[in-house]
Amino acid sequence: MTANWRTSSYTGTESCVEVADNDPKKVRVRDTKARNRGIIAVRRATWSEFVQYAKQE
Repeated sequence: MTANWRTSSYTGTESCVEVADNDPKKVRVRDTKARNRGIIAVRRATWSEFVQYAKQE
């Protein structure tokens, strides 16, 4: 499946990440400024927990 990369509307220019969440099994994350340095792939449930935690901070 081809990743559909997007950035958050909250992302600033100094610290950008891109997320591809169009895969039903995993969410992929990469650094916008270094796209070819690697991708982190996590289960959807793990990503959801991370997002909920980040919203609390």
